[in-house]
Amino acid sequence: MNRKPAAAGRFYESDPAGLREQIAGCFTDMRGPGSVPEAQHGSGDIKGCVVPHAGYPFSGPIAAHTYDAVARDGMPDRYVILGPNHTGYGAPVAMMSQGAWDTPLGPVRLDGEAGEMLRDAADEDRVAHMHEHSIEVQLPFLQYLRDDVRFVPVCLARQDRATAEKLGEAIAGVDGLPVASTDFSHAGMGYGQRPPADMAVQDWARRQDEKAIDAIQTLEAESFLNTVRHEKISMCGYGAVAAVMHAAVENGATTAELLAYGTSYEVHPASSCVGYAAVVFR
Repeated sequence: MNRKPAAAGRFYESDPAGLREQIAGCFTDMRGPGSVPEAQHGSGDIKGCVVPHAGYPFSGPIAAHTYDAVARDGMPDRYVILGPNHTGYGAPVAMMSQGAWDTPLGPVRLDGEAGEMLRDAADEDRVAHMHEHSIEVQLPFLQYLRDDVRFVPVCLARQDRATAEKLGEAIAGVDGLPVASTDFSHAGMGYGQRPPADMAVQDWARRQDEKAIDAIQTLEAESFLNTVRHEKISMCGYGAVAAVMHAAVENGATTAELLAYGTSYEVHPASSCVGYAAVVFR
């Protein structure tokens, strides 16, 4: 039985035509890359990427920068998508490798062969994925650009250094593109993280996120995790980023390129703010 979408109608449009229009709008938005790319099939230079997972009106244009780069570089048909576990359900490191996930644009097949390669680093567990949005929201972007994609989702409730390293090593052996789905700082009273009294919430989020992005650009996963911990940066998917960093470096990446950065405040000014970044490893 296919997994049914949990985020359609909330994070993105549930009507297929409306969803395609919404995704195209993310590419052409003033915060997006400016145009809809024509996907080039095959593998290019990108060894991994980071992409946000909030509702499309908030983070979709930032996510579009990542997918624009992937489409133009050479878009593979296989992906390993890692995201944080927001719900608390299921195994600490949970994958699915059999069946398909439905979206309004149709089913996306799970990749059993790639799943076998992750068997020692993740548990087969459907429960962790049932209500989780962080991985699901990436699929319509991939489907929009290429209709034959397949993937393995990995949902992380455990995001420590050892887990990220073990998972990164396993992912490095998969012939596909690893994707880390994460939002960056969750700042403001709505998230229980008050900014300094003399700083606006959006400026605080940006300052915190600059520290995380600088650490990502060192390509040293352990240093990045230390920065997140010591600076109390409220990223939700830091373990996913660390695992993808490790896999990308194992596969020859020498640079981490920041393509775009934005915040929810740009769309909806409020007392709380979430940061978003698009990064590719080459």
